Formats: sequence, C-alpha cells, structure tokens
Amino acid sequence: MVRFLFVSILLAALVGGAYYLFTPDGRQLIDRLTVNWDRKENRGHFHAGRPLPGTPDLNHFSARMAAAGVKPGMPIHLRIYKLESEIELWVQKGGHFERFATYPICMWSGRLGPKLKEGDRQAPEGFYTVDKDALNPNSVEHLSFNLGFPNVYDRSKGRTGSFLMVHGGCASIGCYAVTNGVVDELWAFVTAALDNGQARIPVHAFPFRMTDKNLRLRSGDKWAPFWANLKAGHDLFDRDGVPPKVSVCEGRYVFEQGSQGTVDSLVEDRCRGAIAEDS
Repeated sequence: MVRFLFVSILLAALVGGAYYLFTPDGRQLIDRLTVNWDRKENRGHFHAGRPLPGTPDLNHFSARMAAAGVKPGMPIHLRIYKLESEIELWVQKGGHFERFATYPICMWSGRLGPKLKEGDRQAPEGFYTVDKDALNPNSVEHLSFNLGFPNVYDRSKGRTGSFLMVHGGCASIGCYAVTNGVVDELWAFVTAALDNGQARIPVHAFPFRMTDKNLRLRSGDKWAPFWANLKAGHDLFDRDGVPPKVSVCEGRYVFEQGSQGTVDSLVEDRCRGAIAEDS
C-alpha cells in the first residue's frame, strides 16, 4: 500500500511538472534556462580565448566578402535575436538585402521582453536606427554603436534608458556584447555604409526567431501582443528583402513596404504626421 501511494505521488508530481512546462510561467522557465546555458557556454569560450560556436572565420574576412560579392560601403541592415543569441548582417545587392553573416552574441542581459526603464538591465527589443552620432570608436568595450533607445515607440510608453549599445567584449548591463573580433567586422560595414551615404542603419531586435511556432509557444505571455506586432515587421522584410518603413501610431508599430528610398528612414510618429498633413 505504501509503495502504491509513493508511486501515485511520484506520477502526480511528474504529470504536474509536465503540465507546468506548458504554462506561460513554464515556458519562461525553459527560455531562462536556455539563455543561461548559452551565456555560460559563451563566457567559457570567451575567457578561454576560443571563438564562440557559430563565429565565422574572422581571419578570412576579405575572402568571405569576395565570395559573397559584398564590400564595406554597401547599405546594410542588422537583425538581433535574443533567445538564439545571434546578430545578422544583411547587405544590399541589386535592390534587395542578402545575409552576409550570422554572428553569435556573447552576452545580453535580462530576459525576453522589451526594456522598460533605466537600470532594469534589460536589452531592448524593437526597431531602431544607427547614425554617425551613435558611433563610439573610443568605447571601453573596444568599439560600440548606440541603438537609439528609447525610440518614439518607447517614449510613447514612458520607457527610459540610455547608452544601449552593440559593443565588443562579453559583458552586458542592457547591451549586446558580441566580442571584439565580431564588432570589428560590424564596425567596418556600419562606418563604411554611413560614410557612403546611408543616413541611418536599421537595427531590428527580436526576442527570438519570429516563427509561428515560437509565438504559439508563448501565446500566454504578457508580451505576446507586442511580439506579434514585431513579427509583422519582421515578416515584411522576409517577404520583400528590404527593411520595411517603420512608424508608430496609437501605441503600436506600423509598417509599410520598404524601398531603396526608405531604408534609412527614421522611426516616426505616424499619427502626429497624419494630423499635421491634414491641418
């Protein structure tokens, strides 16, 4: 009888634990464990002086560019994925953007979800632009460029924060740290694109790869509506191969089909602009 009772309790605990993993809190736990494991692995490689898993051959930068038919000075676009700890570099060729490289992110701080306030150590999610004023060649983390948080969307939500960067090294209190070798490659493309006439570089930061499955798994999360809004802009780029024109209206991002003329456009308050045009 005692053995039967023990087995019953154990089975109930297992069933309850399995059920918990399918709840929003359970999904958050899985995501945190995944992120923390990747951070531990990345820091281990970094401090041992080894390239992070997934790092392109940084010693053959010129050869990789030649093979891809790209060079610094072409218009670029960056995409960040937190859960996968990856940043993608896309380069414009023939009117559309092609992915040149995917780099591992050594460290980003916080959890999945947007940055809300100064000091929360949360890396931002959303649609940002980098211009020449955002560049810091004298960064304590080798090189850095500011994402421009808070943008007009963040400000409309009352969100605060400053100095949210992509930089070298492997430490973060709200930034995306990509190691010195990776930031060198990004810096070469970012600075050359800006010097060659691209006024702003769109940098789009997402919580995870924006698949239907990933959103469905997190449908009960409090940030699910926000992430669904981000996915609309993400998917427009996937469809067209050009970053969408991003605006903000009534507390949401609004997207229009992008073109060569809108690649470097600023994220603006669309509602305010519409009112001004009508008045």
